[in-house]
Amino acid sequence: MSRGRADGSPKKRLVTSVLVLVAICGLLYLYSKRNGSSALEYGSKIRKFGSTYLGVDEDVEESPSRLGEDEEDGIILKSIPVCDDRHSELIPCLDRNLIYETRLKLDLSVMEHYERHCPLPERRYNCLIPPPPGYKIPIKWPKSRDEVWKANIPHTHLATEKSDQKWMVVKGEKIGFPGGGTHFHYGADKYIASMANMLNFPKNILNNGGKVRTVLDVGCGVASFGGYLLSSDIIAMSLAPNDVHQNQIQFALERGIPAYLGVLGTKRLPYPSRSFELAHCSRCRIDWLQRDGILLLELDRVLRPGGYFAYSSPEAYAQDEEDLRIWKAMSELVERMCWKIAAKRNQTVIWVKPLTNDCYMERAPGSQPPLCRSDDDPDAVWNVKMEACITPYSDQNHRAKGSGLAPWPARLTSPPPRLGDFGHSNDVFEKDMEVWQQRVDSYWNLLSPKINSDTLRNVMDMKANLGSFAAALKNKDVWVMNVVPEDGPNTLKIIYDRGLIGTVHSWCEAFSTYPRTYDLLHAWTLFSDIERKGCSGVDLLIEMDRILRPKGFVIVRDKRKVVEFINKYMKALHWEAVATADAEGGSEQDDDVVFIVQKKIWRTSESFRNVE
Repeated sequence: MSRGRADGSPKKRLVTSVLVLVAICGLLYLYSKRNGSSALEYGSKIRKFGSTYLGVDEDVEESPSRLGEDEEDGIILKSIPVCDDRHSELIPCLDRNLIYETRLKLDLSVMEHYERHCPLPERRYNCLIPPPPGYKIPIKWPKSRDEVWKANIPHTHLATEKSDQKWMVVKGEKIGFPGGGTHFHYGADKYIASMANMLNFPKNILNNGGKVRTVLDVGCGVASFGGYLLSSDIIAMSLAPNDVHQNQIQFALERGIPAYLGVLGTKRLPYPSRSFELAHCSRCRIDWLQRDGILLLELDRVLRPGGYFAYSSPEAYAQDEEDLRIWKAMSELVERMCWKIAAKRNQTVIWVKPLTNDCYMERAPGSQPPLCRSDDDPDAVWNVKMEACITPYSDQNHRAKGSGLAPWPARLTSPPPRLGDFGHSNDVFEKDMEVWQQRVDSYWNLLSPKINSDTLRNVMDMKANLGSFAAALKNKDVWVMNVVPEDGPNTLKIIYDRGLIGTVHSWCEAFSTYPRTYDLLHAWTLFSDIERKGCSGVDLLIEMDRILRPKGFVIVRDKRKVVEFINKYMKALHWEAVATADAEGGSEQDDDVVFIVQKKIWRTSESFRNVE
């Protein structure tokens, strides 16, 4: 029996369904064009690269997100998709979405969730990070210390949350930095002078005639402390995690102040022993008493003989019962660590570390914390767990009653005492400086048509060796993040002994920084190195693009086949060649070349047009 007449024939229903489907597809197409390329979710298979990525016969897997592939001058041009705008601030190894999606079991009480957790290769975003809408070329140093473009870091919550502490203020299209902090409302400059006065340093200058050069600022906020230290010839490694105030380090680097994303959690900081003359914590919200004082002992490891720890916090002036309890326990701990109070005034106490092992040897048997085992390498830091123990000095340091370093700036060019750890003579050190000075002079000649005196500020040497590339830039108004490979000689302690800063890293993984934070990357034989490791050169190119500012430069010094490989991706990366030259200076191979490229400004739009 009939149930009633249907609305139209089956043919009409089919036509209607097709029209609806076409309309939906059209709307989705328009939406994707308006918002740029769609996001690439973790686990999506975008491409396949073998370990022989420098070979000219490499195949690239087809993908709907491809930008197209052309042939130009006999070179097959490769393509790389573009991430969704939502990922404009992606830090691959500090990505909370990764932690959530992979259900990592982490101990939040010891800040393990703020440590590095990198995605496996098959779960990486294999795409270029777009700039935020309205992105502008950063304000130049030194003006950038005090203001940045709001469009470049469109986050103003810290200005509201810390308004009473004068961290930052919103001023129209810019964000200003008055120089305040949680414990220095009247400005970082006055606070720094006050610390120098507490220590009776000449003329209230904290560098103490060049004896204080490298500083670690833990929980640095927006790094105004480190920013104001620069005028005293002090360079600070400003350190903060990607926590609830997640844009602190982003602001610091946008301002042109040295900074790094990191946390005192379960693993050693990526710095060798005896790296810093002073460590600083201004209301950094760290429980120094936890786990038998393990975090304070980590600071002790990276402090030089006679180094200082400046601590500004309510416990230092103990106003209530809880503050008194913490102060008493902390005082007892540092006394067992052989620290002494150098000065104490108002909200700040400054402890000083001993110059020799004598105090450690005089402690009663069984004293806590114990000395570290004799087979413990205090300079091993890559993925090494912290230990709640005191790191004694080497016999050389003990006999010298200090680090034996020349004051700054003489220490930059003086052979450091730890040079002998690598079997290097003073002649080798001096030759290395000479070679890199020649190379840097050559680089600047090639760059000269493209840069002015204030074009570059944040520089990274991706394979720093002894730090002579950075030393050769001593007369430029730049700072250098010196990166030492995790699997090579740990020359980072030489770099710190020279009064420079840096970190240990594996370039098979992403670096701990925000996108668009460096003006110049220097890659000396880096691509050849990771080829030997079996890591992806394309991943490295994408990572370099992520951390490079628009209009920034890359200097590649490597084999000719590396340049041929990079050339295949230039169009997809929105890079353009600046100069190519034969490599000269030092023991260069016949096929070694220098290749300099510049990153263009681009936006996610229908044509990915350039907005030069």
